[in-house]
Amino acid sequence: MSDLRIPDLAGKAVLITGASTGIGAALARGFAAQGAMVGLHYNSSRVEAEHLAEEITAAHGRVHLVQADVSKGDAVRAMVAEVSAQFGRLDGLINNAGGMVRRVPYEQASEQDYDEIMDLNARSVIVASQAAIPHLKQTAADSGWGGFIINTTSVAARNGASGGAGLYGSSKAFVHNVTRGMAKELIPFGIRVNAVAPGVITTPFHERYSTEAQLAAQKAATPAGRLATAQECVGAYLFLASATLSSYVVGQCLEVNGGMLMP
Repeated sequence: MSDLRIPDLAGKAVLITGASTGIGAALARGFAAQGAMVGLHYNSSRVEAEHLAEEITAAHGRVHLVQADVSKGDAVRAMVAEVSAQFGRLDGLINNAGGMVRRVPYEQASEQDYDEIMDLNARSVIVASQAAIPHLKQTAADSGWGGFIINTTSVAARNGASGGAGLYGSSKAFVHNVTRGMAKELIPFGIRVNAVAPGVITTPFHERYSTEAQLAAQKAATPAGRLATAQECVGAYLFLASATLSSYVVGQCLEVNGGMLMP
């Protein structure tokens, strides 16, 4: 992937939420390697974010660290404003921040469970996108290239999830459909909206929320016969971000799951 060059991504200003670890960190490295300016968002993983920023800077990349709790609307709006001001514009937003929060069966889920999971995974996407849209429209007015929004959803959005992850899966299903609706509204402005739905990826997410037995069952259910690394998701995002590669791809969700789900 490091040898791949996508010229139209060089110099673009891209904000990646949830970029300190896992898929987000792999994306930060991947976009920086393409010459993009990376807004690297983190919430609690400050040390990991700082180390990643140092790594990108050492490789002659341009990165700006920004901290925010994306479940809080004001913090999200401030985050987008800060990154846009730092780079002088915003060409792309990747709504990657999210988490299961906790495993809880529907029968036992409280209103607090619902609020925390939906605020983190669903409302954050709406608020961040709303804050980014004026900047993306300005990009179109200035250059004729309207930029992009890429949302991270999940295979759990399509299969109902399991093991108490139902609310998480439902929040990601919300994101999946928001992607379609937002794509229709924004493509007249030249802003392409798409999504990526990772399967079971070996990241700190599953270290936190999944047991070895659960991961073994997921592996057994995957035709590829293995779980993926975060790096294996990066190509899908680069493809969707590049107007050269995907200018006519609108409102789609790329499934990166090793064949676990073939919709």
